[in-house]
Amino acid sequence: MLISYKLPFAFDADSLKADLGQIAPGEWTAHFNKGYYEGMWKGLALRSTTGRANQLSTLAQEMKEAVDTPVLARCPYFQQVISAFQCHIHAARLLSLSPGSKIIEHKDYFMGYEEGLIRIHIPVTTDARVEFFIDNRRIVMSEGEAWYIDFGLPHRVNNVSDIERVHLVVDCRVNDWIEKLIPFADGGST
Repeated sequence: MLISYKLPFAFDADSLKADLGQIAPGEWTAHFNKGYYEGMWKGLALRSTTGRANQLSTLAQEMKEAVDTPVLARCPYFQQVISAFQCHIHAARLLSLSPGSKIIEHKDYFMGYEEGLIRIHIPVTTDARVEFFIDNRRIVMSEGEAWYIDFGLPHRVNNVSDIERVHLVVDCRVNDWIEKLIPFADGGST
């Protein structure tokens, strides 16, 4: 089983941050899974099945195509990043974890290669002091990198830094392009 894999993409960190700067503080929505975090965890949809920026969740079984939200329309680099994924985009959103906040260990059900739906994380703003664990293994992600992570496994995050950690999160339907991109059969983590 492949736990994590750094994808062969290198997105420009400054361009990611420039698009993040297009978002007003009042546009963010508190994360709906209040029992899964302490502190402040919030998000903003860039692509959702309703086209609304406050739709932070889409059921895994939902097959309706996600459409751009008005926020994505003013963020050209986020558009470019999302279009790099040559597959059905189930959802794309920004998730922000405030300094001193933590996401409590949990699993995301119906999410994973075997279920045909995977999640990619692209750090927009992060810090080496952000502690991200999947199946009790720490993964250190840098700004602009893209990571497949099996979120069907237990995972948790602790932001002990003094900055807002923001990731662009893209949920993708597995297709031939994904199968060629990510070595699921090899197992392990890289």
